[in-house]
Amino acid sequence: MSSPTAARQRRPAPPMAHHQVPSAPSASVALIVSLLGFAVITIDVSAVNIALPAIRTSLHSGMAGLQWVVDAYTLMFAALMLSAGALADRAGARRAYAWGVALFTLASLGCALAPGIGPLIAARVVQGGAAAVVMPASLALIRQAYDDPRRRARAIALWTVGGSVALAAGPVLGGVLTQEAGWRTVFLLNLPIGAAILALLTRTAASPRRPAPLDLAGQATAVLALAGLAYGVIEGGHTGWTSAPVVAAFSVAVAAAFAFYATEKRHRAPMVPLGMLRQRQVAVPLMVGFAMNVGFYGVVFLLGLYYQQLRGMTGTAAGLMFVPLAAITTLMNVVSPRLAERVGRRTVIVAGQVVMALAMFALLPLTAHTPLWLVLILLIPTGMGGALAVPALTALLMDAVPGHRIGTASGLLNALRQTGGALAVALFGVLLAGGGAGGDAEGFSLPGMRESLLAAGLTLCATTALAAWLLPRDRGRGQ
Repeated sequence: MSSPTAARQRRPAPPMAHHQVPSAPSASVALIVSLLGFAVITIDVSAVNIALPAIRTSLHSGMAGLQWVVDAYTLMFAALMLSAGALADRAGARRAYAWGVALFTLASLGCALAPGIGPLIAARVVQGGAAAVVMPASLALIRQAYDDPRRRARAIALWTVGGSVALAAGPVLGGVLTQEAGWRTVFLLNLPIGAAILALLTRTAASPRRPAPLDLAGQATAVLALAGLAYGVIEGGHTGWTSAPVVAAFSVAVAAAFAFYATEKRHRAPMVPLGMLRQRQVAVPLMVGFAMNVGFYGVVFLLGLYYQQLRGMTGTAAGLMFVPLAAITTLMNVVSPRLAERVGRRTVIVAGQVVMALAMFALLPLTAHTPLWLVLILLIPTGMGGALAVPALTALLMDAVPGHRIGTASGLLNALRQTGGALAVALFGVLLAGGGAGGDAEGFSLPGMRESLLAAGLTLCATTALAAWLLPRDRGRGQ
């Protein structure tokens, strides 16, 4: 005679209702899918920087074209991030994620097959828009898959570290692929990864749809403002600051910025609640995030060209020069939360900015003959400072807003960080090419690189002062 326990064990388990928590295997698949998507869109931000010299030679482009190859992606990523979370809610996280990954994969194919710089830039615009959908939907998939708060926190931590590792490893991967198989493989690599993501996505639970208002007017004016500003900076440095297209671009940017403000002020459900920006613990982390990406993306852009154009290094060698940066970034992303618990978030945020600012200034004396081992050492604090500050400022921001605004605050932080990187590439490219009409669009200017590093360092000094002055003093467990 069987026991009641054995009888219960023989009964088939009831089918999982649509609203129930996914099984552990399904949750693990959701985490893998989310990590893959987040990693591939993040790698694309930094890997392309190392491929720029090869793209210029292959497609006969000047410096302005190379800047747009980077910024077309980053600007669309930044601008559409503001409303992508609402889109994911309306369509359902899994459906939105599938759309984003499919479009990103197709756009990557377009990049790989681009016959000229114009089609490549157009495909990068589509890539950036798709990436903006993928990022919040990937996080929503994790939230949906893990009902237990502790397991969900560990999954989100893995997701965050994975993105940081991908960002730091991008230059290495971009350099190796460009040198060994050509710059087009940087984009072709996305095709099998995209196919794998879509295949695995069928094994995850369906996502519910939620009513979420879309602020289309605010989204449109945000795109216009950022695009006008970037166009004015990039083209102004190459064709002249008073040329008609440049003046028109800056005029559009200013008008769109005022229209954005007016729209957000009147909209019943604005994608950027203006009142939230008046809080110190919101505004300061946003400015710090902007400045940190000016430094990080700026250095990757500058040194990627420095290694190859000034030092004559191959793409593989240039990419490998970023290995210490990738390693220290990974390590500090793990250390930062624990350090913030001991000494306080404010201290960690300020210290991270100080370290990165000093890194900018330490790179100022670089020449064409600086020993490479010294360049490697001087580059390490860039990754150390960024990875130290960003987890702490993200946690500070999340704690400063109510629960229903966490998605909005996260999207705004990522949008400002991407904007910082885009504007750094726009301005630094102008300075590298000689800074003004008549500059050498094909060359590499050491004075321009130093001016760029100085600008990044001073920006970080300004936000360091703001963080030290405006953020509340918090005491960690060790104090």
